[in-house]
Amino acid sequence: MVTRVLAKDVAQKAKRQTQKAARVVQKNVTDAVIGTLGLQGERMSKVDTAWLRMDSASNLMMILGVWVIHPKLKYEDLAQRIEERLLKYPRFVQCAVEDAAGATWVKDTAFDLRNHLVRETLPKKPKGREQEALQDRLAQLTMEPLSRHRPLWQFHLVEDYKGGSALMVRIHHCIADGIALISVTQSLVDGGAPPPVRKPREAHADGMEGAEAWIADALLKPLTNMTVKALGAAGEGAARSMGLLMEPQKGMEQGMHSSVDAAKMAYQVVTDLASLALMPDDSPTRLKGTPGSSKRVAWCPPIPLEEVKAVGKALNCSINDVLLSCVAGALGEYLKEHGDAVAGKEIRAMVPVNLRPMENAYKLGNQFGLAPLVLPVGMDNPVERVYEVRSRMRGLKGSMQPLLAFGLLAVAGLLIKPAQDALLNLFSKKTTAVMTNVPGPREKLKICGSTIEETLFWVPQSGSVGLGVSILSYGGGVQFGVVSDSTLCPDPQKIIDQFEPEFAKLSMLTLMLPWGE
Repeated sequence: MVTRVLAKDVAQKAKRQTQKAARVVQKNVTDAVIGTLGLQGERMSKVDTAWLRMDSASNLMMILGVWVIHPKLKYEDLAQRIEERLLKYPRFVQCAVEDAAGATWVKDTAFDLRNHLVRETLPKKPKGREQEALQDRLAQLTMEPLSRHRPLWQFHLVEDYKGGSALMVRIHHCIADGIALISVTQSLVDGGAPPPVRKPREAHADGMEGAEAWIADALLKPLTNMTVKALGAAGEGAARSMGLLMEPQKGMEQGMHSSVDAAKMAYQVVTDLASLALMPDDSPTRLKGTPGSSKRVAWCPPIPLEEVKAVGKALNCSINDVLLSCVAGALGEYLKEHGDAVAGKEIRAMVPVNLRPMENAYKLGNQFGLAPLVLPVGMDNPVERVYEVRSRMRGLKGSMQPLLAFGLLAVAGLLIKPAQDALLNLFSKKTTAVMTNVPGPREKLKICGSTIEETLFWVPQSGSVGLGVSILSYGGGVQFGVVSDSTLCPDPQKIIDQFEPEFAKLSMLTLMLPWGE
């Protein structure tokens, strides 16, 4: 018996050493190829690699945004600003070169800004309907792949739009997540600055760098050492992971030294991992199915942020609770308008959760997890619905699911593309929408002397997910946007049109509650 155990242990060690040697050989081959080309490269993190390879015929992994600007913005002025600010971020002058082991960031020696900042002219529309032309063009751009032979981003400037200009932005998700791109936005506006000079990345003790080292310390070690002794040794890494999840902007001042705390953490990990793996399917609706190859985009005018705050304060709920409740109500009303029975129905939305301190956002890349939020679309009473959303959001705050989802993305980046697709499709099949809620600046920003009057963005959907919902507060207002697969939801404006009425109903009922009793 002892001999068999020892033989098994030796075999496992030999297998690990062989795999490590294979990784070294793959990296050396890639470095040799890049060296032969006379280029300098930086290995892409496994999480970013997963995003690079996630493009499909139905969903391209691009973050899409639009600015509505007044007065008009000149092409030459914007080009100069991009030269001075945006191109200081290395990722915006680098190509993503794939190989058998992953991908490498390589400087584009033939970089030409004219390939990335292009002029657009929208079709003429009757006065008051100009936004329709902008929405149509944005919908087309969601399904136009970025050239893999150039850095993976493109700006489209409409110099004449409603008396001002419109700037449409496409950035591949492998460059950065939405939180990191906020730092890019801040660098472009008046008063902004280029990113600080990055220091060379410190190598990990095992030869890993960047996100891979972070995953090893914060996730893999705690997960793969499930004995009491190993849990005690992994306590510091586990504490860092919990700290990033619970207070990502602050981190953790102290590690966990108690094996009891470590055991609790391990139990939470196992519980949340099981919850992720065994997620039930959400309610079948017309919003879920097999997506096609075209999109539709829509958004609403801003709602005053102070009104949303007032309702939240009166109901002892967060702004986020109020807005997500209105989204659930809007989706429910849309389904009812199309003749669908919604009583008791719920749909699952994946909500990004930031896992990095904002002071590190300029480094770009992807460091966020995903939390599954089930929206009660079949609950008619707006007050009852907002409290239900609040309860579910609170239930997610103590969860490690976002961190585990980040780890799964890293694992996916290690796999060949068919295996990666199979892993990630397990989650997309159980999800109807991707939903983001980002607080923007309270005051309106300027670029090249012109005011950014409206700003909207949408994150991509993956696999078979056909609906993206975004909420952005900016300049004293809140806007709600939807991007949808045209096969599953050909008329997202009808969802948008329900958002403000849902908020109005919630506001009215809030005023009617017996506050004096």
